[in-house]
Amino acid sequence: MQRFHVKGKLAPRYIGPFKVLGRRGEVSYQLELPAELSEFHDVFHVSQLRKCLQVPDKPEVFKNIDHRSIGLNQDLTYREKPLRILEEAVRVTRRRKIKFFKVQWSNHSEEEATWEREDYLRSEFPYLFSS
Repeated sequence: MQRFHVKGKLAPRYIGPFKVLGRRGEVSYQLELPAELSEFHDVFHVSQLRKCLQVPDKPEVFKNIDHRSIGLNQDLTYREKPLRILEEAVRVTRRRKIKFFKVQWSNHSEEEATWEREDYLRSEFPYLFSS
């Protein structure tokens, strides 16, 4: 499970873009959130926001996450699933060899793939090794 406000290797950075309704205090802004996010507070500190320029020619300028596609729970958590294995490597210690796989996760690009241990992936996600 991942949370939006927890910093971690798989935590999404931004969702949106959303329209700014106005400034609320020295360093906070109120956003116009869609109806699906109405249970969340709509005022954010400036450090949690990112400037978004509307560029119709290049929609890939900002790789934002669509909040409708990730299945948010009431407590701001969502389930990450591995999509595919990109690479494999063996790390050798003094006494043993540990196999690692580079995994692309749902809601993330190939550049954000992480290295995970084989035993963890086989126990939690056995469907990755069925073929």
